[in-house]
Formats: sequence, structure tokens, C-alpha cells
Amino acid sequence: MKNSLFFSLLLALLLLSGCSDKVGLGGKVTFSDDGSPLGTGTVCFETDTYLARGTLKADGSYVVGSLSEKDGLPAGNYRIYVSGAEKEIGQDKDGMSIMEPLIDPKFSSGSTSGLSLDVTASTKSFDFKVDRYVPKK
Repeated sequence: MKNSLFFSLLLALLLLSGCSDKVGLGGKVTFSDDGSPLGTGTVCFETDTYLARGTLKADGSYVVGSLSEKDGLPAGNYRIYVSGAEKEIGQDKDGMSIMEPLIDPKFSSGSTSGLSLDVTASTKSFDFKVDRYVPKK
């Protein structure tokens, strides 16, 4: 009897832990000048204690996940930024890639991007635009 009660409680805990209050969220990132997609990098949603990410696809779309792609994120207010949006422009003498950013550096940090979103259970998508990187002369 004790074993069946223990296993029943364990099963109930496992089933409850499988239930998630995370919000499934995706969207699209495009350039502000011509609307073309940003097709490389990672969209990051952060709070002071939480980070969720979504890899950009060639068409600029992404789906946010925290532990795995597409598992969503908890409701809350998030700062948003893009990491890894760069292209190879050559190699140095040691054969190491020389990379150049594709987007304005302000979009590479949640504290400078100016992008935020209050994610609720009804939030399903977040599309946003980024400015292109302009090399300093």
C-alpha cells in the first residue's frame, strides 16, 4: 500500500512538472532600411535572472526557447537583443576568420537596443527591425 501511494505521488509530481507555464513565442527580424531579413545570429530575451534564445533562420524568423529551441519562455518583461549577427570578411595571416558585424552595435546588448517586450500568455509573436552596421571612416 505504501509503495502504491508513493508511486502515485511520484507520478503526479512528474506529470505536474511536465506542465509548463511558458509562452511559445517567435517572430521575424528585418533590416530597417529595406525590410530584408536578418538571416544569421541569435535573438535573446533577458531579464535580470533569465535568458531565452532563438536562432535566426535565413528568412529572419526565430522561435524562442530557454532549455531547448521552441520550449518558450515564462511570462515577464524582457530586454531583447541580437548576438552573433556577423559575416566573415576575410582571414588573418594565421587563417583565423575576420568578422564584421551586420547590425548596429546598439542591438547587441539588452541595455542599449531599446527593444523590450512584456510577454503574457496571449503574446504569440514579436517582429522587430534592426539598423545595419555602418563602418566608421
